[in-house]
Amino acid sequence: MSEPMTGEGALGVAPGRVNLIGEHTDYNDGFVLPIALGARARVRAVPRRDDTVVVSSTQLGETVQLTDLSPTPGQWWGYVAGVVWVLRQRGHATGGVELHLDSRVPLGGGLSSSAAIEAASALALDALWGLGLDADALAEVAQATENDFLGIPTGPMDQRASLWCTAGHALLLDCRTLRGTQVPFALPDDLTLALVDTHSPHVLADGAYGERRAACARAAERLGVTALRDIDDLDAALGRLDDDVLVRRTRHVVGENARVWDAVAALEAADWPRFGALMTASHASMRDDYEITVPTVDQAVDSALASGALGARMTGGGFGGTVLALVPTGAMADFTRRVADDYAARGFDAPSVSTSVAEAGGLELRDAADA
Repeated sequence: MSEPMTGEGALGVAPGRVNLIGEHTDYNDGFVLPIALGARARVRAVPRRDDTVVVSSTQLGETVQLTDLSPTPGQWWGYVAGVVWVLRQRGHATGGVELHLDSRVPLGGGLSSSAAIEAASALALDALWGLGLDADALAEVAQATENDFLGIPTGPMDQRASLWCTAGHALLLDCRTLRGTQVPFALPDDLTLALVDTHSPHVLADGAYGERRAACARAAERLGVTALRDIDDLDAALGRLDDDVLVRRTRHVVGENARVWDAVAALEAADWPRFGALMTASHASMRDDYEITVPTVDQAVDSALASGALGARMTGGGFGGTVLALVPTGAMADFTRRVADDYAARGFDAPSVSTSVAEAGGLELRDAADA
């Protein structure tokens, strides 16, 4: 094996995200409202003298050496090495590289650990090779890694949230134009954004996600619109669909887009009860119309509301993951205890509760050999 280069390296750091509202709207050309988290993925890149790509992971304790990169679904190292492949596909001058991953974003929790890793890798490689990619290009490269290298048909939200969010703000992203607007999200001292990790890992690579995406595409085709975002009269549109599944999927997407805009208005007015009510309505729609919740997340929402939360909803692609709750700060201890007790009563594994504020997106550091 050729020896690695021991000179300067680069470091990319990118956060996970939670989507405050706007679920499964992204691949329907709709609107989303995520914030970046404090939990981050770090990827350190060091150049090599040959063309080999070496990927290692602190958490897994594994190292792989790759001499021939090609799209490979289902491999953990693909979220890192796949970025190199995408850059090469786009004609960027690249070489061999050692990439070391240290990610503190929980896997399978609906917090977009994959996008954090992809974004951190893109930032590290951009810095290492001096590619000069702007924020738009970095996000496109990171998303293409997931879509084209790993074969997961996710929309444009996660990587852009990881890269574009600013501290104290949510990112209102138009998933058709890919234009982002920063919306203030600074909770008052008497409110806390709680995250309940249900320890029910979700998997977007399975068939359920693809089935819902395909159903939305069929509904749009039958209605003669480019995407469900383009429906102006929901009742009329639903009356033209003779498939109950397509009715429910369409109702969720159109209603969820409207809830995103209502949530933006609530944030701008600092109307927290209204914002909480929209969170809860979003969860009900995901549960009943989009059918992507599971008993553990539904229980977390019910427990949150019973303990006095202003609102609660699942975040992420569904079938497990994390629940957000807008909880009065003084009620956090009771909230945490209530969720744990309710889980125990139903025989579920104990959940984990944390809190978050809106953090900043990714960053890159040159000459990061000692970082």
